[in-house]
Formats: sequence, C-alpha cells, structure tokens
Amino acid sequence: MSALPILYSFRRCPYAMRARMALWISGTACELREIKLSAKPPELLAASPKGTVPVLVLPDHAVIDESLAIMRWALARHDPEGWLVGDDHALINLIDGPFKHHLDRYKYPDRYENEPGNARADHRGECLAILSDLNFRLTDRASLLGERRTLADIALFPFIRQFANHDRIWFDAQPIPRLQEWLERHLASDLFAAVMDKFAPWAAGDPPVRFGPSLP
Repeated sequence: MSALPILYSFRRCPYAMRARMALWISGTACELREIKLSAKPPELLAASPKGTVPVLVLPDHAVIDESLAIMRWALARHDPEGWLVGDDHALINLIDGPFKHHLDRYKYPDRYENEPGNARADHRGECLAILSDLNFRLTDRASLLGERRTLADIALFPFIRQFANHDRIWFDAQPIPRLQEWLERHLASDLFAAVMDKFAPWAAGDPPVRFGPSLP
C-alpha cells in the first residue's frame, strides 16, 4: 500500500467526488484517507497547508491539491472512455465560477450576512438560469458535449447534484427535463455508486484503505 498515491478526501465534497470519479475510471488505485473537515489531520496540512480536499500525494511526494488537476493527471495516465476530449474549460469555469458563487449563497445564506433579504431567491434564480442553458444544450444529445459522458459531465455533476438536493421538490418541478434526466443517469451510475462508499475518518496508524477498481 505504501507505493500507492495517497488521496485525502471527504465523501460529500463535490470537488472530492469528481476527483474520485476520474481516479476510478482511470484505474488509478490510491490509499484513501477520509477526512473530518472540523478535525483536519496534520498530515493533510503538511501536504497542502490550505487544508482543502481533495489532495493527492504521489509516491515521489509530489502533491496535487486541485480537483481538476487530479482529474487531468489521472486521465492523462489512462483515459478508457475518452473523457479528456470533453475538457471544456469554458463550461467547467462557468460552474466553478458563477454557478458556485450563487450556489453557496443559496445554500448557505447565513454565511453572507450583508446580502439583502431576497438574495437567496435571487441566487437560486441565477443558478436556474445557468441550468436552463445546460438543459437546452442537452436537447439533442445525452451528455453535455455529445452522446457519451466526458470530463465536463463529471466535473459539473457533483455541483448540480448539490444544488438539486438542497430543495429536491422545487428542483424537480422546474422546466428542465433534459437536465433532470441527465442528473438521474449520473446518480444511478455504477461509477457514482463505486466512489460513494462510507469510511470512518482517518487517523495516523489506521490500517490503509485501498480505493480503486478491483484488480483482475
């Protein structure tokens, strides 16, 4: 296990989700260290002082501490489904930037005390406008860039899941049927199920936990 990369992760973090999905599909086995964000282990902070997940520590001690960089690193090693063809920076930046900005203020209004009273509804509306554009994109295709899932689909999916889950009844009532179908396919996928196993928070001295597809 010591020869494997070490992945610091948090099961529910959307950034960590997309990194885990890329690592899994690429066949990259790792030693998984599940993190409790309120009690970050010193080993994580030593590897990446900013203290966010995911963090991938390679056997040569190089550190990759951005989710998209982890995805691209893994897929550059092995990309069996051709995900890198769909590395659409503009589309990914739309979700990581404006959508995430509005999502945070919709989901966590108490963190933004200077916002006006109706801001939460406004931020939800801004998110919906972006998702409506994605719904239109899906009119004639199963995935965001064609018929097959690519890096763009996987990079966006955890954040759209997070938005939908905050008020699922409201989300399901919106006129974005193609995007709702797209989301359901990803939620029901074997890949998503494979990367969502639950693990206890890691502590130094714990037996290593292997993450990755089973060896043939």
